[in-house]
Amino acid sequence: MSPSTEHIRSLSLAGHAGAGKTTLFEAMLHAGGALNSMGSVERGSTVSDNDPMERARGHSIDASIASIERNGFRIHLVDTPGYADFRGPALAALAATDTVAIVVNAANGIEHGTRSMMAHAKERGLARLIIVNRIDAEGVDLPALVDDIRAEFGNECLPVNLPAAHGHAVRGTYFQDNGDTDFSSTGEAHQQLIDQVVEIDDAVMEHYLDGGEGSLSAEELHAALEHCLRDGHLVPIVFTSARDGVGVSELLELIERILPCPNEINPPPFHDDKGIHFDVNADAGKHVVADVFKIVNDPFVGKLGVFRVWQGTVRKDSQLLVDDGRKPFKVAHLFRLKGKEHVEIDEALPGDIVAVAKVDDIHFDAVLHDAAGESGIHLQPCPFPSPMFGLAVEPAHKGHEQKLAQALGRLAEEDPCFIVEHHAEVNQTVIRGLSDLHLKLMLERMKTRYDVDVITHPPRIAYRETIGGKSEGHHRHKKQTGGAGQFGEVFLRVEPLDRGAGFIFSDDTKGGVIPNQFMPAIEKGIRQAMDAGAVAGYPMQDVRVSVYDGKHHPVDSKEVAFISAGRKAFLDAVSRARPIVLEPVVDLEVSIPDPSVGDVTGGLASRRAQIMGTDSLRGGETLIKARVPLAELADFPTQLKALTGGQGRYAMEFSHYDSVSPAVQKRLVEQWKPKADDD
Repeated sequence: MSPSTEHIRSLSLAGHAGAGKTTLFEAMLHAGGALNSMGSVERGSTVSDNDPMERARGHSIDASIASIERNGFRIHLVDTPGYADFRGPALAALAATDTVAIVVNAANGIEHGTRSMMAHAKERGLARLIIVNRIDAEGVDLPALVDDIRAEFGNECLPVNLPAAHGHAVRGTYFQDNGDTDFSSTGEAHQQLIDQVVEIDDAVMEHYLDGGEGSLSAEELHAALEHCLRDGHLVPIVFTSARDGVGVSELLELIERILPCPNEINPPPFHDDKGIHFDVNADAGKHVVADVFKIVNDPFVGKLGVFRVWQGTVRKDSQLLVDDGRKPFKVAHLFRLKGKEHVEIDEALPGDIVAVAKVDDIHFDAVLHDAAGESGIHLQPCPFPSPMFGLAVEPAHKGHEQKLAQALGRLAEEDPCFIVEHHAEVNQTVIRGLSDLHLKLMLERMKTRYDVDVITHPPRIAYRETIGGKSEGHHRHKKQTGGAGQFGEVFLRVEPLDRGAGFIFSDDTKGGVIPNQFMPAIEKGIRQAMDAGAVAGYPMQDVRVSVYDGKHHPVDSKEVAFISAGRKAFLDAVSRARPIVLEPVVDLEVSIPDPSVGDVTGGLASRRAQIMGTDSLRGGETLIKARVPLAELADFPTQLKALTGGQGRYAMEFSHYDSVSPAVQKRLVEQWKPKADDD
């Protein structure tokens, strides 16, 4: 019998690589009765890392899902990759769970992935939990780590249990378990928690002040606690040693007793086509609303769509629609996942994470529903990092172009940060990802899964183009070939927008000088020019275009004429609007031994880096924070290894686009050989 929605929990394990998320995932499944024995990352036998590439490398590349049934509860667990190279699947999983557990390696402390995933979870309005793992590692300073966590993320971070017996046991503080601990005391920590929880509710606070802790009922405390978790007023800290199972059963009990169920969370951010919030609630009796957050192209099952049910009940053999599609599909098979295993079930309730197979129209971020009224809504995804690394690819064997296109399309379905572009002007296919490692593994997956070999060309930096000023452009397109001709004339203005604003098109004509039916053609021509680039062959962004005048001919005006006129009028305007080439700039964090600080900062300075600050880390290390143009980092990993004796570590994320230097722009413009127009 399925538990009720109130007894469903969902938790994603996130954080920096090497924190022990996969081992903890395995330990939780074992302690919860879902596994008879624990697997090992080293042996490649875990439920989570079931892909051959993951087993070979000893770390997660994709998000993995499994669930636990115990004590009348169902707990959905998602193990996410820690490396920034595979941030896409990790962020997609955040959108499907109610709580994010940030796992911290007690020996390494707060790392780049810790801060990054905490920020994403907070921005999403999700309940957060910090799990300090590997508490029995030699030389760890847990009191200092708790102080660091509170200094970094706020005083709302409080222990709900404490390590004991030198990291070989834990003692409860919220649900008190008296006994010796390795630091502080359960009584003191319990009081801090109660003081924090009652602050959120004036009535509970007044009751507490009048009668003390004993005057509060469990229901009153639970309501206030739920409010705290939802508002981020409390971020519980728990301690585990996943490899030895220390604190894992206590963690599962905590998940059941205090973490929010689907009807205790902040409203999921569903919006309609106009951007207006759409109310969805965890009512099993309402019509179905679900969101697809993961696609798997399984060689045995076929295309698998993994989704979170937000409202209603999905039943086997029921009918569902995809987005605004009018033809429903039959839920012939409904699966609960356990790593690579698929367990067939009969129904899924709000809060459940399940999958359907062999639905061609299903795609990442699709909304599944059974009511026509939901045909325009979508769940706002987490903001994904921009794919900054590019490779031009072509099939190694003639005649395999279609096979390559299909394989790349399937890989792009699975990873929201892997993008495939086709540049028609040079007949080139370019793949983009978050790092050279990301692209390397995607190509390896394509070879092993789809047997497609490719030839790659040097990586392309994802430069962009924009304009620095206002200008006007004009073009008259006129062709006469003996019969009906082609005619279209366009006058337009261009002006720059703020960075990241995109593209805005407006029709400011008056008196019907250009009939409305030709405006989409003009916009199409402008977008063609923006995609191809105007000065250096890179896509344009952050431009406003307004068409203010033009002419048409009652017989000769056609869509093709206004496409050409719009494109050339736009290029005419851009040529006088101070065109600018933009380059991607990344936020870089480098952890290095203290003696290497001078050499590394000097090396970064030579790469046009802006040093944003340094922090001292444990174990004689320094964290350098810098902002660097991506183009300068091609050989940085090799240099870092040489300067630090292989002990340096780095992580980077896209920050913004900025103007290149005049010398770089001149070089890029000269390298571009635009194809001559046939017009």
